[in-house]
Amino acid sequence: MPDRTPGVPSAAYVGGVGRLLEEFTRLAGRPPVSVDVTDDRDVLPSRLAAGELAVDAVASAATSAAALCRARGGPTPRVRVDGRRVSAAFRSDRLLRIDGRPIEGFAELSGFWRTADGWVRTHANYPHHRRRLLAALDLPDSADRRELEAALAGRRALEVEQAVLAQGGVCVVVRSYDEWRRHPQSAAVERLPLVSWEALGEAPSRRLGAPPTDPLRPVAGLRVLDLTRVIAGPVATRTLALLGADVLRLDTPRLPEIAAQYVDTGMGKRSALLDVGTQRETFDALLAEADVVVIGYRPRALDRLGLSPEQLVQRRPGLVVASLDAWGGVGPWGGHRGFDSIVQAATGIALAESADGVTPGALPAQALDHATGYLLAAGILTAVTRQLGDGGSVHVRAHLARTGSWLLGHPDPVARTLPDVDDLLCTRSTPSGLLRYPPPAFDLEHGPADWPSVGAPWGTDSPQWLIRT
Repeated sequence: MPDRTPGVPSAAYVGGVGRLLEEFTRLAGRPPVSVDVTDDRDVLPSRLAAGELAVDAVASAATSAAALCRARGGPTPRVRVDGRRVSAAFRSDRLLRIDGRPIEGFAELSGFWRTADGWVRTHANYPHHRRRLLAALDLPDSADRRELEAALAGRRALEVEQAVLAQGGVCVVVRSYDEWRRHPQSAAVERLPLVSWEALGEAPSRRLGAPPTDPLRPVAGLRVLDLTRVIAGPVATRTLALLGADVLRLDTPRLPEIAAQYVDTGMGKRSALLDVGTQRETFDALLAEADVVVIGYRPRALDRLGLSPEQLVQRRPGLVVASLDAWGGVGPWGGHRGFDSIVQAATGIALAESADGVTPGALPAQALDHATGYLLAAGILTAVTRQLGDGGSVHVRAHLARTGSWLLGHPDPVARTLPDVDDLLCTRSTPSGLLRYPPPAFDLEHGPADWPSVGAPWGTDSPQWLIRT
């Protein structure tokens, strides 16, 4: 993107769109869109076009919201995307403060580790992933960084990856881009679109009246069942909550969430604990009145509970089911667990960000998570817009590795820096404490400037819908 005066719309967007936004618009079958983008030079400094990825993913969601608003008989709001706000939103986990304290980052055993012939990246933020990692390496549950480091130093990287994956843990070899291109999973991912829409059955056209306008809420009246965790899925549903949807997140009580992580991604939502196996009647009652179900678990992981996209739309015709995953649900890794940091390491992004060409680096944010979340939200909004005319049940999909593939295909030789965003941050007293956090990533004309609620603790709401207004 070219240099320009701060606050003046970018030449890359005046009368047109950015490259990823253009690709999404083409996939969505929409006419070309125009969006006001400012301060997009310094967003997420990287050797890859991470800033463009971030700005365009946000713009995809914002313009999709504007299109839905128009399709509902409401106004066509002007869309503004400020690169500084995008930067802050993508770094929300690093900028968030609860009573002045930052969120803890990666757990002790998550990170890059040297092996006998290279590097691996582990993810052990959740207790069950930590246990599986240690079990795969024949280490006790009490093992610390020093013990893990010693165990890995004498093993080959591929051997470690295979052992941890076989145990159901999360670990990959840190590969170069060329090495990733030779991996069969790379070819499988490349065949996927950034976002896809699949018809899953017939249903009458969706009926939605004009949206409320004080403030403008394009998604008001829709009920979203949020079955996601970590970052990407919750970012998608956080975006829908901002736009007026009633978002209810459900989690099993057997799999606790990281409390501060939910404070970051749970804005505007309610959160309830529900065991689908023993409380099926309650879940079915919620599903019967849902408009959208968003799934962030591994492909087919919920099939045994009768929660596959096909099973859901059989019981609730007209549903939009949106799912995201790490590896695309195809290829030899299709069903494996994965996180943003893991995808960065496996696909060559970590080595592309290396400061010395040897030690792996990382993007300045969990950019794959956030970008995929906004793309998924854009896909959901597009599906609902289509249903107003065509009806039907729809399955929307997005994938971290496919988002990463786009990024790897767009290098950025321009030197950039992280913008100062302190003046943008919001402060509110909440049930979790005094919260300091980034505002929404985009501005919809006459739309909400902030989420209606922030800082609600995880798992403290009743599993029921709000009364429709």
